[in-house]
Amino acid sequence: MSRSSIEGVRIAGVSTCVPPQSVSNLDPNLGFDPEEVRKVVAMAGVKERRIVGDGVTAADLCFEAAEQLLDRIGWSRESVTGLIFVTQSPDYFLPSTSCMLHQWLGLGDDCAAFDMGLGCSGYPYGLYLAAAMLRAGGQQRILMLHGETPSRFVDDGDQATRLLFSDAGSATALESAPGAAAAHFCLHTDGSGHAGLIIRGGAFRDRRPADPRDLALRMDGAGIFNFTIKRVPPLIRDALELSGRSVEQIDSFVFHQSNRFIMKHLMKKSGLPEARVPMTIEDMGNCGGPSVAVTMTRLLPAQRERDMTVMLLGYGVGLSWGAAVVDIDAQAPLMHADYAGTLERRGAALAAA
Repeated sequence: MSRSSIEGVRIAGVSTCVPPQSVSNLDPNLGFDPEEVRKVVAMAGVKERRIVGDGVTAADLCFEAAEQLLDRIGWSRESVTGLIFVTQSPDYFLPSTSCMLHQWLGLGDDCAAFDMGLGCSGYPYGLYLAAAMLRAGGQQRILMLHGETPSRFVDDGDQATRLLFSDAGSATALESAPGAAAAHFCLHTDGSGHAGLIIRGGAFRDRRPADPRDLALRMDGAGIFNFTIKRVPPLIRDALELSGRSVEQIDSFVFHQSNRFIMKHLMKKSGLPEARVPMTIEDMGNCGGPSVAVTMTRLLPAQRERDMTVMLLGYGVGLSWGAAVVDIDAQAPLMHADYAGTLERRGAALAAA
């Protein structure tokens, strides 16, 4: 078990960005049986999904989120000493997409930048890595970007995945802050379940698969459900114990927006009040790990009179699961916007560099 408490780190703000295009799962043009679609929507809870347009990537969504966040919190580009890009939707196999984001954002060459290949559990894992880097010294300010475009790797004919997944990008700013309360992390992996969510082809194990379907996501829905209800309730208990808090002392439990039926089952099993479990799955869908950040920016109060203590929960592909119990102070902005297509702004920034 990986359990860590890290002091002296502050979340300075969170920004998210989603595509403006909304697709209704009840649209008959999707080509699925209407009655079957209604059953899926009733269980999973996804009525609408946000889907990127042609040529737009997870990096583009994260770039826009980061630009807006840096402008809002007033960080100079030179002050950012670390850039972590968490994704399983990279622009290329190589170079690391973080290197491109580093250039687009105009960060200095004293900034360490790298990718981290995690999906559904990526948000608490990314926070942990950023916090550990800050605590270790040599780092002062880190941008943790988490973005996914799962709509790009589902099979259009696979009802189970196409009606579930959406796209989103996020940016979280963390900085060294002596005296800040400890953040608490519980992180886990069970690689024996790696085939539960998998794209078998396209990478170097099977570069050009004989079956084109192997270039799309395959999901063992029953296996993922069983994994989730087995692993997440003990994760919540462990995170509460590590942080020394009770359920009543957590202002909000922010789940990866996996599936409404699953989340309601987890709430009941863990004794969580429904009022403190925000959900965005109905109109945002399951956008992978960034759904944690999207739920924070859309449903946690942007204007707060006091600090909040939140538990952030990610679980899924890997199989991997993790929790972070963190404080978000009243001064830290929580921002959400639709993607405005800032490629022109990015191009101008590169031309001026």
